[in-house]
Amino acid sequence: MLNLLPRPATRSVPVARLAAVETLCAEDVATMWPGRSVDVHGQQLFVRSTPPLSAQAEPALFVHGLGGSAANWTDLAGLLRTHLDIQAIDLPGFGRSGPSPANDYSLPAHARTVIAYLERSERGPVHLVANSMGGAVSIRVAARRPDLIRSLTLISPAVPDIRLRIHALRNDWRMALMVVPRLGDAAMRRIASTASPEQRVKATIALCFADRTRYDPRRLAEAVSEAEARMANAWTNDAFLRSLRGLARSQLTQGKQGWADLAKITAPTLVVWGDTDRLVAPDLAPYVAGAIADSRLLELDDIGHTAMMEDPVTTARAIAALLEDTSN
Repeated sequence: MLNLLPRPATRSVPVARLAAVETLCAEDVATMWPGRSVDVHGQQLFVRSTPPLSAQAEPALFVHGLGGSAANWTDLAGLLRTHLDIQAIDLPGFGRSGPSPANDYSLPAHARTVIAYLERSERGPVHLVANSMGGAVSIRVAARRPDLIRSLTLISPAVPDIRLRIHALRNDWRMALMVVPRLGDAAMRRIASTASPEQRVKATIALCFADRTRYDPRRLAEAVSEAEARMANAWTNDAFLRSLRGLARSQLTQGKQGWADLAKITAPTLVVWGDTDRLVAPDLAPYVAGAIADSRLLELDDIGHTAMMEDPVTTARAIAALLEDTSN
């Protein structure tokens, strides 16, 4: 098997510390944060905004993973309102955003969209927080446009595996079919015809959470409603499949470039990883953190692929500590 990073990281990566954050009761974050559609060079992006609770709150942008949306950040954003003025975007073809005008859902295209939005919003430099595919996108952004990034938080970023194990296939073999044109389209049509939106959401949560019972029933209802709305869009399946194939292509054929991008990042960085991640191998965590010059690492026990949803309090405390360290 090809080994993209044959030696362990030579730098000793500090363990991320946890700062205090004000925890919220259920009523504090009763529903998803409001949003609006924004035109970015002909691309209709849906952006959710979380009202900050402090005049000193600094601008932040949150970027979701494959199959996700800005709604994935609801609880984490609520916990960080005293620290950050948060916007969360739906990438092209996901959530409530429109399709890519060029039908391009590759990692470079998604990264260009994030950069274009940051330039249009004039909120930069921002604290960039991202999960999974959004992490891979944000690595490209941080490596190429350091002027736009104040700090970077990567939650289980979809980086190339150092030994090309294709970790996700151990837990969902259907992903192999979806990467293949025609087979993937047929598989998606079959899933759409045989599984209800609620069944699809629950299957995703089972894949992303170490313990699916931690998923808030309110968030389940919201996610099902979002899934029902998305299925009415003609571009939904195509955006997912093309994004998945773009991600697979970058990992299988451009892996060295992905690791080289990590080494270019200059922003203070927090890497968060659950030890029960079924989609991106958790033993990559020290390699990712070690490849970034100014990083700290938080490894969470009994947490899956979406730590910001499964354990938003600990994730928020680690981000708050990063913000404190960055301001010093």
